[in-house]
Amino acid sequence: MSTPDFNLLITLDVLLAEGSVARAAERLRLSPSAMSRALARLRETTGDPLLVRAGRGLVPTPRALELRERVGQLVQDVEAVLRPAEAPSLQHLVRTFTLRTREGFVENFGPELIARVSEQAPGVRLRFVPKLDKDSGPLRDASVDLETGVVSGAMGPEVRTRALFRDRFVGVVRAGHSLSQGAITPARYAAGRHIGLTRRGRDQGLIDDALSAQGLEREIATIVGGFAAALALAQASDLIATVPELHTGNLRAGMHSFALPIVTPEITIAMLWHPRMDADPVHRWLRGLVWEVCAAGR
Repeated sequence: MSTPDFNLLITLDVLLAEGSVARAAERLRLSPSAMSRALARLRETTGDPLLVRAGRGLVPTPRALELRERVGQLVQDVEAVLRPAEAPSLQHLVRTFTLRTREGFVENFGPELIARVSEQAPGVRLRFVPKLDKDSGPLRDASVDLETGVVSGAMGPEVRTRALFRDRFVGVVRAGHSLSQGAITPARYAAGRHIGLTRRGRDQGLIDDALSAQGLEREIATIVGGFAAALALAQASDLIATVPELHTGNLRAGMHSFALPIVTPEITIAMLWHPRMDADPVHRWLRGLVWEVCAAGR
């Protein structure tokens, strides 16, 4: 069976509504002869004359009367499917979004983001899960709706990104630590005992590279995999933690933070999503909120 020409539905809908080849042609901006040919095709396709002459006009057949309401609804449904999605009423929306973030994001930006979501869309719930790697698989398989993190080559090439803020590393020690007073030189910073921070099993990183360029080397007393663990150890000991500044603002409460005496590159924190969600109006609304909250915290 050959595939029907669905464009004929629109033609049929207008013909049945107008009951006139001439008026239908004018409405569809076709010539009368083109409309007559379309009517001939409809008659062949349906196996019914549809409109027959009665005096100077045309009258519908019983089959045409049967189809009139059905065709009209079909055309409306097709038009609804093909037009851009309309944003639903946020006040009545019920939906859960899963956000995969590195630790520190929830503590610093979560409260304000949740407050804005609750105010605008009380039926929307945010589910935060930890980001343990840079694999874009969860975005691809839709188990995660939105991510935050540093963009890298490990992300899939199709992943969409938008920068949220730039961050820099700072040193953090407990209140009363010797580094909480006086000028901090590269040598003084390197002389302390440090907490290494890595999720990849590497002992050396950007900080060590910057120190090495000045002929210095720091002692890594212990290695942890997260900001919270590094800061907890620093707060309870004389160890030095080096963490991103904006990402750990609330986590560093009550501790002494200082600018690093060495030059390290800034990092750009972005939000990431799969192009499948690019045009979704509610997802677009959520991305806008995340950007606004992070912009306010810069």
